[in-house]
Amino acid sequence: MALIVILSVFNGFDKLVHSLYNSFDPDLKVSLNEGKVFIPDSAHLDHIRSVKGVKAVSLVLEENALLRYDERQHISVIKGVDSNYQAVTGIDSMIIEGKYFLKKGINTYAVMGQGVAYYLAAGIHFVTPLQIYVPKRTGNISLNPERAINKNYAFPSAFFAIEQEIDSKYVLLPLKFVQNLLEYYDGQVSALEIGLLPGTGTDEVEQQVRTIVGPEFKVQNRYQQKEFFYKIMKSEKWAIFFILSFILVVASFNVIGSLTMLILDKKDDVATLRSLGITIPSLRSIFLLEGWMISLFGAIAGLLLGAVVCWIQLHFEVIQLQGSGSFVIDAYPVAMKISDFILIFFTVVGIGFLAAWYPVRFITRRFVNRSEKLSLQ
Repeated sequence: MALIVILSVFNGFDKLVHSLYNSFDPDLKVSLNEGKVFIPDSAHLDHIRSVKGVKAVSLVLEENALLRYDERQHISVIKGVDSNYQAVTGIDSMIIEGKYFLKKGINTYAVMGQGVAYYLAAGIHFVTPLQIYVPKRTGNISLNPERAINKNYAFPSAFFAIEQEIDSKYVLLPLKFVQNLLEYYDGQVSALEIGLLPGTGTDEVEQQVRTIVGPEFKVQNRYQQKEFFYKIMKSEKWAIFFILSFILVVASFNVIGSLTMLILDKKDDVATLRSLGITIPSLRSIFLLEGWMISLFGAIAGLLLGAVVCWIQLHFEVIQLQGSGSFVIDAYPVAMKISDFILIFFTVVGIGFLAAWYPVRFITRRFVNRSEKLSLQ
């Protein structure tokens, strides 16, 4: 039961994190193997857009920048995006205040993570602009710092909330605005972000895009974009599984003790059965079946109880997260997987079989041999 409940909670958090990152990370991301920026080839873009399953392609340009709002400052990553960015990601679904737009009339607007907004004490209804500073890419070194820095401003239009690392790091701006600020006047970008239609196989499209762009580019799916993070989450889940399995091994000593006492208690019955001609393998199978039934019924009862507990949490959210209101969710998420039920069932039954096999194999051999020697004497 404990294995089912804990693994289901891990699945719930894993599903939640995937859904949050999926609203910011594209299905596929194309960037250089070496270097930072490149000029996108229009023929390649048209070819990628024509691939079956591709929903949209967005051009993006990222760079570190110093942000200043009133008297506060914060180092952040400015991300220039084009008009297709909403179609590639689900960023508009993560807006917690304001509306998603980056251009209105002659004014430029910024969509900020709530962490960035918190550090800068920014508000969407304030008239104070967000000032953006980046070092100049070209030009001579000057003793005057202002000559070595490009500066521009934008007004906050919305705040998004996805995940703390993203929220405190990113500010979205129009692509052309960022290119001019960084002096990439020839339309250079740092990546192509590709969104796929629902139900499209990522591997197949990834292979086609890799063929189109060539070996100098790398194509990453969502898992590869956050590979280290997802590996950590998976390793944590399996670490918990093995820890609880070890506890289960320790608990199985109860089965060993119970079978040992049962064999000793039934020594007279064993002697009678031996006199009637029962073989030692048949005798062992009786006690082995007894021990295995303990584990089998325990496994089935635990799986059912674990499923009931998870179902109650899933529908009624009984156990709440501490500090409700400061998280994306209020209660512990739960997601049950049939593969977990199968794995846990065979793990419990396997450990139960070994726990029953040991006393039956060794204790009965010692006890039966001793009984037969006494009867011969």
